[in-house]
Amino acid sequence: MGKQAQGQKITDLHLRSINYDFLVWTIEEEKSCTLSWATQPNNLFQSLSCFHFVVIIKQFLLKSHEVPLSDPRFIQLNAWLNQYFSSNITPTLISGDASFRRYFRVIVDSVSYIVVDSPPKLVPITPFIQIAESYSAIGIPVPKVIACDVQQGFMLLSNLGDVQLLSVLSAGNLTDYYQKALLLLTDIAKVTTTEQGELPIYDDEFVLRELNIFIEWLAVHHLGLAIDEVESRTHDVFDILVENVRQQPQVGMHRDYHSRNIMLQDGELKVIDFQDAVIGPVTYDAVSLLRDCYIRWPEQSVNQLMSLHYKQALETELLSTSVSFSQYQRWFDLMGLQRHLKAAGIFARLNYRDNKPAYMADIPLTLEYIRDIASRYAELAEFSQWIASVIIPAVKAKP
Repeated sequence: MGKQAQGQKITDLHLRSINYDFLVWTIEEEKSCTLSWATQPNNLFQSLSCFHFVVIIKQFLLKSHEVPLSDPRFIQLNAWLNQYFSSNITPTLISGDASFRRYFRVIVDSVSYIVVDSPPKLVPITPFIQIAESYSAIGIPVPKVIACDVQQGFMLLSNLGDVQLLSVLSAGNLTDYYQKALLLLTDIAKVTTTEQGELPIYDDEFVLRELNIFIEWLAVHHLGLAIDEVESRTHDVFDILVENVRQQPQVGMHRDYHSRNIMLQDGELKVIDFQDAVIGPVTYDAVSLLRDCYIRWPEQSVNQLMSLHYKQALETELLSTSVSFSQYQRWFDLMGLQRHLKAAGIFARLNYRDNKPAYMADIPLTLEYIRDIASRYAELAEFSQWIASVIIPAVKAKP
């Protein structure tokens, strides 16, 4: 084993066999890992065997990247990348998201790329590829799909950087950045088809399926409430929310448009995580952005930006001039209520089903939104009180 260099932890591992030998080493603080060959393999079989062994060794050394030691998809991904680049590289895990996807970074010839691992039976990559193409065609700034393998669920994307919009937002720059983000929505609204046909419709069944996540995962699974009681409290509310979706003009909808899915690169906003795009209500993406599940802004700022989106929607004919601002505001408020109910349920599901407990910390804010917005409407006042007196205290009481 090698010695420790000043200021760095270096682990050297020398491996030898009958036909070839090589050296694997990692610099832990920089979280990088490289391979140098002492003797080249004599044939393809030896090369592949050697490669797979090296991948496993690298994974062991890269434990801090949270890549499991026996991860067959990581081995497949690494093989695919090495075939594409014709060189031995190892992707560095960046993160997973709120799905089954994982994201890695690779640097080749000083160029940084993003690598996506998306299990095809769980999260097919075709929608991402098709929507990226449709968005890019009308000037929406999205990652470029450089290479892909649909069968395996791998993509190589251009890197839009590490700066999420959320990380730079402040009261001082909020209006400027959100005005730009709302302008992008006027183009996103235009995309209702791809080469594969029309986007899915955000219909009644779709909406109810999302709302029921709140019942199943937050109220019943997490809080242990009786399902009959929860359904009696939510049935009429859900009907109101479904009708609210039905009343609105239907447009192209990103469906997860918020400050963590907008990147800031060279002063410009870039859009990511759009693979779940559908055709749905005109207010959905705007309320997703302005009443963000991860941060809350003063109501005065939200109202000003909501008014801006209303005017933009009128100017671009996404809204008829017959739609008053008060009607639009009701659509906006109830759309946010539906989204936050869904989000609260999804955050609980991520914890219990997907072993992603970090999202539990985001549940209280979603419940505050639900309580406060519902309290503004007489037909939802009782529901608001139930959230305030039962759900919020129960969530706070859970360890």
